[in-house]
Amino acid sequence: MVTSPTAADMLASIWVEGDSWQGVVVRGAAVAQARLPDRKPALLSRDGTLTSMLHLRVTTPSDLTDEVVGALSDDPAVSSLVVMRGAAVLPEGDVVLGDVAREAANEIVDRLETVGVAQAGTIHLEPVTTWISQAGYDAERDTPGSSADAVVWAEVTQRAYEETELNWTYLSFMTLATLLASIAIVVDSQILVIGAMVLGPEFVAIAALGLALVRRRGSLFQRAARTLFIGFGVAIGLATLAALAARALGWVDISDVTGARPGTDFIYSPDKWSFIVALIAAAAGVLSLTSAKVGGLSGVFISVTTVPAAGNVSLGLAFGAMGEVRGSAIQLLVNIGGMILAGWVTLAVQNAVWNRKARRRRTELAMSR
Repeated sequence: MVTSPTAADMLASIWVEGDSWQGVVVRGAAVAQARLPDRKPALLSRDGTLTSMLHLRVTTPSDLTDEVVGALSDDPAVSSLVVMRGAAVLPEGDVVLGDVAREAANEIVDRLETVGVAQAGTIHLEPVTTWISQAGYDAERDTPGSSADAVVWAEVTQRAYEETELNWTYLSFMTLATLLASIAIVVDSQILVIGAMVLGPEFVAIAALGLALVRRRGSLFQRAARTLFIGFGVAIGLATLAALAARALGWVDISDVTGARPGTDFIYSPDKWSFIVALIAAAAGVLSLTSAKVGGLSGVFISVTTVPAAGNVSLGLAFGAMGEVRGSAIQLLVNIGGMILAGWVTLAVQNAVWNRKARRRRTELAMSR
C-alpha cells in the first residue's frame, strides 16, 4: 500500500559517480538507497534502443483515491507511484503521480475512466523526455509492443479536437496559403507552391475525419468536416477577390492562368498518381501524428496539392476559366478523398493491432495474479 509522503519524504536525489549512479528511493517515511551496477544515466536501454515513458498525474476526490491507487499499483507497466493526500484544491481531494509505459497508456486511462476520475477529477499525461530508472526500464521492456509504435488514443483525439477548431487563426493560415498558391501559379513557381503546401493547416482536419470513423466520434467528424468546408470556402472566396483586384489593376491576365505552365500544370491535371500520392502521404502523416516519432509531417505537406488546387480554383473563377476550375476542383477532391481513406485505413490497422496487444497484456496480467 502506498502511503502519503510528507514534504521531506518527497525529496529525492540522483547523482553520477563515474559510470554508475545512485538514487534515494522514497516510499512513505522509509528511505532506501539503491545502486545500479555500472549504468550511465541515459535514455538508452541495455540493447541501445530508445525507451519511452509517460508521466501520469491524476487529481481525484478523496473518496476515489483508493480505487485509483488500486487500479495503478497492481499494473507492472506503472514503475513509480506517489500519493499526495489533500494536495488538490480544485477539485478538492488528492493528487496521484506515476510513471507508466507508453504502450499501456490506453488501458490505464480506460481503467481510470471506469473508476470515474474523468468525471470527478482530471487525468493528465505527458511524455518524459529523460528518465533514469531501472524499474521504469523493466516496466517498458515487459509491456508488449514498442513505445515508438504505441498510439495513445486520448492524446491523438485531444489533438484532433484542438486542431480542427474553426477559428481566425485557422482561416488566416488557410487564406494566406491559398493566396500564396495563387501567386505561385501566376509566376509558375514550384518553390512557392511548396511554400503554400507547407503553410496550409488542413491536414490534421482531414486526418481527424478518419480518426472519427475509427473511434466512432460523430461530433469530431462533424467538427472536422465543417472546418474543412468553411476553411476552403473562405480561402477560395478571399483569394478570388484578390485575383479580381489583380485583374483590375492589370497585374494578371488570362494568359497567366490558361497559358503554358510547365512548373505547376500538375495542379489542375489529376490522374491516378494524384490519388496514389495522397494515399501514401496521408498514411505517413497519420503515423507521424500517432506515434512517438514525428518526422514525416513536412513530407506530407509538400506531397499533396490541396491548397494549390484551391488557389487555382480561385484564379479560374476570377477569369472565368472554367476548365481550370473543373480540373483543380477534381484534384482537390481526389486528394482529400485519398487522404481520408488512407487515414481511416491506417488508424483502423493501428486500432486493431493495439487492441490485440491489450488483450494479450490483460491475459498475461490475469495469469500472473
